[in-house]
Amino acid sequence: MLYLLDANVLMTAHDAYYPIERVPQFWEWIIDNAENGRIKIPYEILDELEAGTRKDTLSEWVKTNRKTLLLDEDVDKLFVNKIIEQGYASDLTDDETHKLGRDPFLIAYAMAESDNRCVVTLETSRPRKQRANRKIPDVCDQLNIQCIDTFAMLRELDFRAR
Repeated sequence: MLYLLDANVLMTAHDAYYPIERVPQFWEWIIDNAENGRIKIPYEILDELEAGTRKDTLSEWVKTNRKTLLLDEDVDKLFVNKIIEQGYASDLTDDETHKLGRDPFLIAYAMAESDNRCVVTLETSRPRKQRANRKIPDVCDQLNIQCIDTFAMLRELDFRAR
């Protein structure tokens, strides 16, 4: 299984419970799993982590480890369109499309090999949300794409701090 990380996985880990300078084992574990092809981050998500206003140890860590973390493939634009049309709405306004951000890309990479890929996000299901307000787990569920949170991934890949 290849786990594709949403930006919020790393941002929340760093900001809330595994700061790089305090729990380096977590970050080493991420890199080890990326080197072994179990964890990757699509270009669009890495770009989001690097291009934001964050100028902290996380953005520097991402830049330093970009080559290892990167899912080095092109997104299938047909999948992106399918995800937007079927997962969100076929008639989104420009403002709504902008609001989606890079979520459809993350989901599209998982859709490319849905039997062997899983989206990892800390977004929580909100089934009543509509259109551009839909959450990643709900879109993934609707399109039969595996989606879990960080802690399920940690269990599945057996993370243990040493």
